[in-house]
Amino acid sequence: MKKAVESLKAPKAIGPFSQAIETDSLIFISGQLPINAETNEMAVGIKAQTRQSLENIKAILKECSLDMNSVVKTTVFLKDMKDFADMNEVYAEFFSDLHPARMCCQVVALPKDALIEIEAIATK
Repeated sequence: MKKAVESLKAPKAIGPFSQAIETDSLIFISGQLPINAETNEMAVGIKAQTRQSLENIKAILKECSLDMNSVVKTTVFLKDMKDFADMNEVYAEFFSDLHPARMCCQVVALPKDALIEIEAIATK
């Protein structure tokens, strides 16, 4: 089984992809930009952008009756690795003691000139 997941509390996909895909045991969440779905505005600064991207992931998980503790893997794309410490500080607030596996890398650019984009995989 495979089905698309959509939350009105996370920004709509800006291309030919789904916010997330749910399978029998996993949820694959597309990269979340730091855009507030209600205002369509992007947060300002790396801490606020990190928080908004993670809140978007949280909203998508809620559509599947899951929470951040279900996340087993994330990928964090940073526009500037100098923002790593500030991103990491906010990121840590969203997960319990059993943190998900994570990969973080610096990229040349992100859509809408965002400072960060985060994708996640969660388990049911």
